[in-house]
Amino acid sequence: MVVTADLVTHSTEPRGGRRRRRLVALAALVLGVAGLAAAMTGAAVQLLPRHFTTGQQRQIKAWEVSGRWRTLTAGQIFPASIGYQLSATVLEDTTPLDLQALRVAIAPQATCAAGVTSTAAAQVLRRSGCQAVLRATYTDATKTYVMTVGVAVLPSAAAADAAAAGLSRPRLAAARDDGQGQLAAGVLSVTFRGVAGLYDFSRQISASFTAGPYVIMYAAGYADNRPRVQVSDDGYADAEMTSMARGVANEVAATLGTPPPEPHCPEAPGC
Repeated sequence: MVVTADLVTHSTEPRGGRRRRRLVALAALVLGVAGLAAAMTGAAVQLLPRHFTTGQQRQIKAWEVSGRWRTLTAGQIFPASIGYQLSATVLEDTTPLDLQALRVAIAPQATCAAGVTSTAAAQVLRRSGCQAVLRATYTDATKTYVMTVGVAVLPSAAAADAAAAGLSRPRLAAARDDGQGQLAAGVLSVTFRGVAGLYDFSRQISASFTAGPYVIMYAAGYADNRPRVQVSDDGYADAEMTSMARGVANEVAATLGTPPPEPHCPEAPGC
């Protein structure tokens, strides 16, 4: 009779040791899975679009607006034609009249001192950090009125507000011989070769307002030889001249100062 040995060996290791090894292996597995999950989460976060804080969004938008005077062309800032309306009330009608202001020319970029009507006005702009003044001249379609629109470039919206407040003070009214000394200081009217005879150099209307970091200034007058005629003496002329001046100035302000859309980061790694 042949007796075969039992091939199954029996471990002499205590049960407690085997249990500890299982627990250690299980713990290592759990830690590995957790580490993998954390790594995958980090990778997913890197691939998701970045979310800017409110403060970052505000800074990005301000930076974009403040750079427009450099990134836009002169023709984009001062379009060849700009529409405006004469109100139905002025016309004594039921509907307003759509009109067009036509650009005569664009002036070269000027310093803040050279682009305004007085030394005091230039000082106000310089104290607020003015960098340059951009100007262009427009006429109405009938060449009855002429206006100059100007843009004083400031470093921030707060600086523009401070400059505009300074320009509106009575002590800065233009002291000139054209009889317009009561008008607030502002943009210096511009004439160009070929149209010099159209503008009598009188500032019948003058005003300024802000659009972001820009002070928008305008001055308007008659386009023919009427330096002694006050536009305020003619209600219709006053309304039409004012409508043209404000229409052009508001269009330029919208181009430069309208806030951009909320910034967002493209959906790409490393953004």
